[in-house]
Parts: sequence; structure tokens; C-alpha cells
Amino acid sequence: MNRIAIVTGGTRGIGAATSIALKDKGCNVAAAYGSDDEKAKVFSEETGIKVFKWDVSDFESCVSGVARVESDLGPVDILVNNAGITRDGTVHKMTYENWQAVIDTNLGSCFNMSRAVIEGMRERKFGRIVNVGSINGQAGQYGQVNYAAAKSGIHGFTKALAQEGAAVGVTVNAIAPGYIDTDMVAAVPERVLEKIVGGIPVGRLGKATEIARSILFLTDDDAGFITGSTLSINGGQHMY
Repeated sequence: MNRIAIVTGGTRGIGAATSIALKDKGCNVAAAYGSDDEKAKVFSEETGIKVFKWDVSDFESCVSGVARVESDLGPVDILVNNAGITRDGTVHKMTYENWQAVIDTNLGSCFNMSRAVIEGMRERKFGRIVNVGSINGQAGQYGQVNYAAAKSGIHGFTKALAQEGAAVGVTVNAIAPGYIDTDMVAAVPERVLEKIVGGIPVGRLGKATEIARSILFLTDDDAGFITGSTLSINGGQHMY
């Protein structure tokens, strides 16, 4: 059966790798993005994956976005909540706007998107939801109270929603990536990045394809006995 999948933040980094991996597996994929029209266009042209634009931090945008996907592709079977932003800064310098933007985009989007698909999944007695957390939601990170709080919240959200969906065939799991070789990590100052890599036992950054492979596993039809779990993929940097 060709499953219908939505990947938020699906045109870049981990999201792009996941969109491609799901497509290669035979899924019909909708890659949702928020701002960079040109990169989304190039991604779609290169991969053949349909792209859809909406603001995942806004509930009504998510509802209408999912409706567009379902009208175009069909009922959603798989949801990967991957969209995320950073607005780093220590608390005594952080603005409320930067706090709230990260909470709304990284954590609020998980509710917004899950709420938009959950009723259909429950009715059809099948669903796979994977939320992308972070090592920094498990261990914390200096200058990232907003990001760490949002990502930590994802892990609690995952466990609670998993209990709600378990009896009706809807599994909900999380991935907690470590430092992955993406645009977000590339923005880290070189000296800081060298220190981070030095603290990873395997001695390198992770690859987006390595995260995508784990998401494929959790979204498989045969993964119905795995729910409420968080899979940490961080090269041994933090054992949670």
C-alpha cells in the first residue's frame, strides 16, 4: 500500500533526507516548508516530491495545509514533525518574541499538525507519527533555553499522545538527534563546532540520512508494537 506522508520542514536537512527516503520506499510524500520558496522549488524539481507551504506555528494554517495535502494526495497515514528553528541567547538577554517563536514553531507545531491528522488516523485505525526532538532537549544546552524547553516538551508530548493512539493503531514516537551535518549546525561558529565534535565518541557529526533511516523504521507498517519511545541518535554523546 502506498502510504501518504507529510514531513514538516521537509525540504532541507533532516526533513529533506526523510522526504526522499519515504518517497524511495514508495510513499506519496508532501514536503511542507515555511519560507524559502526558491529552495523548495529546486528541491521539488530535483526529487519529484510535491511541496506545500504553510506556517506550522499557526493552527489554522496547519489545518488548511493538511486539507490541501489530503485533497491532492489522499488521507494522511504518516506525519513527521520535523520543522524547527533556533533563536539562541541566554535568558537574561533573550526577548519574549524569541522565546515564543521557538516554542510555537518547534513544540506548538507538533500539536497543530497532530491535531489536524489524528481524527482521520483514528477512524482508519492506522497512523504513524514521529516527532523530531533533540539531544539538547535531553541534556540541555547553554544559550538555548527556548530550544531545549521546546524539544524536551516534544518528548513528553510523544509519550502522552502515544497512550491515546495505541488502542486504535496510531503509534507516536520521537527521534532525538545529536549534532547532524545540516545547515542549522553549519551556522555554529567553527571553534564551538570543533569542541562539540570533540565530545562525540564516534568522532564526527551525524548524517541526515542516518536520521531518515530511523524514521523509516518507526513509520513502517510493521512497527506497530513500538510506541511512546524516543530513539537517541547522537554518536554516544549523551546516553539518556
